[in-house]
Amino acid sequence: MSLFKSNLWILVLSMSMAMHMTIGRAQGYRNPVLPGFHADPSVCRAGNDFYLVNSTFQYFPGVPVFHSKDLVNWEQIGNCLTRPSQVDLKGIDGNNGIYAPTIRYNNGRFYMVTTVFPSRRHFYVWTDNPAVEWSDPIVIDFAIGSCDPTLFFDDDKCYFLWKEGDIKICEIDVETGRQLGEIHHLGTGLGGRYPEGPHIYKKDGYYYLLLAEGGTEHGHHVNILRSKSLFGPYESNAANPILSHFNMKMQNSNIQGLGHADLVQAPDSSWWMICLGYRTSGYLQHVMGRETMLAPVQWEKGGWPVVNKDGTLQTDMKCKTLPLVRMTQEPEKEEFNYVKRNAPEDSHHSLGLPMGWMSLCNPDYSKYSLVDRKGWLRLYPSTTDLSETSSPTFIARRQTELNYTATALFDLSHLTEGMQVGITAYAAPLNHYDVVAERKDKGFVIKSNVRLGQTSHSEKEIPLTGNYAYLRIASDKDFYYMMASSDGVNFTLLAKMEYRFLSTETIGGFTGVMLGLFTQCRHETTNGYVDIDWFEYK
Repeated sequence: MSLFKSNLWILVLSMSMAMHMTIGRAQGYRNPVLPGFHADPSVCRAGNDFYLVNSTFQYFPGVPVFHSKDLVNWEQIGNCLTRPSQVDLKGIDGNNGIYAPTIRYNNGRFYMVTTVFPSRRHFYVWTDNPAVEWSDPIVIDFAIGSCDPTLFFDDDKCYFLWKEGDIKICEIDVETGRQLGEIHHLGTGLGGRYPEGPHIYKKDGYYYLLLAEGGTEHGHHVNILRSKSLFGPYESNAANPILSHFNMKMQNSNIQGLGHADLVQAPDSSWWMICLGYRTSGYLQHVMGRETMLAPVQWEKGGWPVVNKDGTLQTDMKCKTLPLVRMTQEPEKEEFNYVKRNAPEDSHHSLGLPMGWMSLCNPDYSKYSLVDRKGWLRLYPSTTDLSETSSPTFIARRQTELNYTATALFDLSHLTEGMQVGITAYAAPLNHYDVVAERKDKGFVIKSNVRLGQTSHSEKEIPLTGNYAYLRIASDKDFYYMMASSDGVNFTLLAKMEYRFLSTETIGGFTGVMLGLFTQCRHETTNGYVDIDWFEYK
């Protein structure tokens, strides 16, 4: 074979392999596409890019913003609510805070509209660049009550759509939020409990009204109606619900509670549905909160949308996707290096903390530093502890899988008497599993702490050799394990507890388990602090 023919054959073979890899990578994906506590997803498209937001309830910064090229791979690029001037979360628990945001894109500008509980105040913020700071809130002052607002742009008009008993809509001035037209009533859905999450889309001469019903539990499902007029009357799709796992076919699926959906059309004209759902363990209980799922949609001209052919979805989705584009993922080992961001001093982003890490309520950021000791996270204690509905010195990321190991390296040298530091699997103020280190008799001890409602229990206190502690929490889907080590190799099991005591079915609330680092102190004044070198999540 000549050198030319040999090189030509290599080129053809390489091109064939590349095409095969591209096609192979475009034939399926896994749900959830955003695992862990990523509830109430909403999505929009700007050009060839997709942007997605989620509820954050009592956590701050509020409303993460994710970017994708293919709807499968997502990267967090920012948050909509990063400043105390945008939202007051003081004293907020897991049943309150930021509910059900919607993101929309119109004429080069992004809008995120949401509700804050318990005030039930609707507001929206905007930006020309979703990766940077968003505006101060524009308050909707004519509609207070209920939740799940959205914006709908039709020609040159903007409409505010929300749920208050029934589904309501009216035109607004998008620059000011001022009401421009009369309020129209679109109905109460199809009679399911808690109709919510309404969105409107315009296609083929119809206005389609999408909404969830059944409550955000096992009976959650998605219905769709349509009308030739924006203000109705709306007729129901005979095939409703168009998405549901509350049926015999899917009763054994580990994915349940599908609902609160949003639709988006890709540049290739294909349609897709983003929705929430949760993965169960044991007897239909879940600990990771509601997660973001993806399903393809077939939507013929003039017809009704059909979700994934039969109105269900799977963990392993065997379908054609958009060309897949990998995004930057959260590192397995977070080294806590300061990241400089262009943000005002009162913004969460000015601290240079990793994306995806959050605190409770409106945190005191004087208690957190990535610059006092380069390459370490320094935490200064407050007298607020984890079991209070307030803002302890606490920073956390989501638990994203049932089987995991989370480990952090602590330097305890600067702990003072009365201080506690540790790692926690945190579901709520009165429901969390901790590994705690504290100073005792001129040395350090480590113990477990289990908080279950009004019961708090500690056991197996062990001494620490040296000033460095490796604290670990792991799970095998049935139990959480609390462990510690002086050398990072030999770990002592301190306690194990059932996962179900942190599940939503047991304790209620709307969030999932967060894996957090914290410090607290019994004394008002202390010059103590703790340094954390890294956090590893496998």
